[in-house]
Amino acid sequence: MAQYTIRNVPESIDRTLREEARRRGKSLNEVALEVLRRGLGLGGDAPSYHDLDDLAGSWVADPEFDRALEEQDRIDPDLWR
Repeated sequence: MAQYTIRNVPESIDRTLREEARRRGKSLNEVALEVLRRGLGLGGDAPSYHDLDDLAGSWVADPEFDRALEEQDRIDPDLWR
């Protein structure tokens, strides 16, 4: 295994890494390696996001809604003279 010395680490990165290490109950080294692995795409599974899961696949066709969108897309020629 290689050892690295990283210089000029911005204060915000140092603070965030240390807070994350404290939160996870891990060493600064462990967290830094995890972040590097993930950043390089070597961390195994990609992060899973669930922000819009409740909406995915829930679209229901609605002719009235489609008409309302068509109305919004119509251009009034008098406004564009």
